[in-house]
Amino acid sequence: MNSGILWSLLQWMRTRSLLMKFRSLRNWRGMNCHVASIIMSLQILQDARLVRYIKICFKNCISCKFLRPVSSSDHTGNGGSTLHSLQCLHDKYGKSLSGFKVILIHAGGFSQRLPNASALGKLLTALPLGNPLYQMLELKLAMYVDFPSHMKPGMLVTCADDIELYSVPAQENVVFDKSGFTALAHPSPLSVGATHGVFVLERAEMPRICDMEYRTCSQFLHKPSIEKMFKCNAVCKREGKEFVYTDSTYYFDYGTSMTLLTLFSEISPLTCEIDAYGDFLQALGQRATVDYTENTANVTKKENGLVEIRRKIFHRLKGTALNVILLNNSKFYHVGTTEEYLFHFTADPCLRAELGLLSAAFSVCDLERSEKTRVCVTHSILHPSVTVSQGSVVEYSRLDARVKVGSRSIISGCWIGTDLSVPSDTFIHSLAVNLDGKMGFVTVVFGVRDDLKKSVSSPAHMKALSLFEVNLEDCVGLWGLFPEKVRFSGDTTMCSLWNACIFPVCSNLKDSFVMSLGMLKALDSGTNFTLLKNATLTSLQETLQNKNLEEMLKFRKKLYEDILRVNLSNSV
Repeated sequence: MNSGILWSLLQWMRTRSLLMKFRSLRNWRGMNCHVASIIMSLQILQDARLVRYIKICFKNCISCKFLRPVSSSDHTGNGGSTLHSLQCLHDKYGKSLSGFKVILIHAGGFSQRLPNASALGKLLTALPLGNPLYQMLELKLAMYVDFPSHMKPGMLVTCADDIELYSVPAQENVVFDKSGFTALAHPSPLSVGATHGVFVLERAEMPRICDMEYRTCSQFLHKPSIEKMFKCNAVCKREGKEFVYTDSTYYFDYGTSMTLLTLFSEISPLTCEIDAYGDFLQALGQRATVDYTENTANVTKKENGLVEIRRKIFHRLKGTALNVILLNNSKFYHVGTTEEYLFHFTADPCLRAELGLLSAAFSVCDLERSEKTRVCVTHSILHPSVTVSQGSVVEYSRLDARVKVGSRSIISGCWIGTDLSVPSDTFIHSLAVNLDGKMGFVTVVFGVRDDLKKSVSSPAHMKALSLFEVNLEDCVGLWGLFPEKVRFSGDTTMCSLWNACIFPVCSNLKDSFVMSLGMLKALDSGTNFTLLKNATLTSLQETLQNKNLEEMLKFRKKLYEDILRVNLSNSV
């Protein structure tokens, strides 16, 4: 049997086992086992309704305590939110924290590169797996279900938009029992290392090849050039192939938690974003130098005070150990952009096989044989006459008769009426919103390759922004708007597709979709499309600030009930 196929089969079996173990723990009422000391602290649970939603999902998991650790500032970064979370836990539990094993999952920030995850966070991204569906939160907990029993009190930090799959010998376990930081490390091509963190390892006294190895890291490189990887001796070689060890999840013990709390008191209140990986881990290891604090090449927004805060982080953490656990038989998948999302859920045979991902998960749909391995439909109802082209994802949506979805598109939270067609390479997402005391619906539409983060310094420069390969000034002209009257929400010194108020608020979900689809088709054909007179226009940023979560979850619940009803009737 091909080694790749064998690995996929073994990983699928291991994943099944972990999911079953997690499910049994989750459903065990009154459980009192090794997971009982875990606290989940979620980065951006600013909305109490969302906290209630997650508690409902985990109603039997009495070990889970949900905190809202975000500060009054929205711009702390995942490093700042890690420190805020730690402070919240310390304020709430005091010395008892010394006995806790904490998993901190960063829920995903604004998710500008995967906007269908913006409303609820990447942590609640639906996976085409299970019945009902698993979400990223559940997969994370399942993958880590064995960690607590082999972990000293401390905090495990991870992100919500990656999946780590690995195998270790049957009698071995991943153990977090050392002081300082301990990071999981995955063998990766040098091209992957250039966009992630890379570990420079201390020389091993007795080098050996095995599935798992405990080593010491002398230096951590954040998104280094390939030239720097070689210069710093980060490149390893095995069987003639060059690779580096890249980062994912890391742990620090209780003593290090106290060091971080001291650091937090020194740099509070935070006035800029700090990174839980680049800004913390680069300060660790025997070869760490203060030089990295001046390098802002990988910073999205250069902010005053960042360099000074980095220096304080470096001097506080200098000398702290950075241990690594080399998972030599592992794979790391990032699912944080529209391109990655489409690839991994529709085209990537590896992840589909290793996790057992489905083409149609908890849905009512009748896919053609040619569609079954190339599309992804989750928690949706599709009329039998609907066609979905290869490479597309449909989630939490209802598609009526004869709807056509082009290739490589993302449909999320939509109700698409009869005979409508969605072009290829389209991202389209409907949300409920409360504006001016009224409830309405907004459907945002972008190209899957559009850059929502790219910004200009003022509305007058909107021509530099591109929507479906048409500059934004021409777009608004086709919609009957005057460019000088287009509003940008929030900070008007950073004008982007993210905060451009170009999407109409409509009274119902289906009409909202029709309006935005009409705007898109005007761009495609170069013809005019007239928006309703006196229509309220809003941006994705503003919509998220005023989202009506109850209405969005109500739509999902109705889909859930209808899917159950149809599946039940079909099984009789």
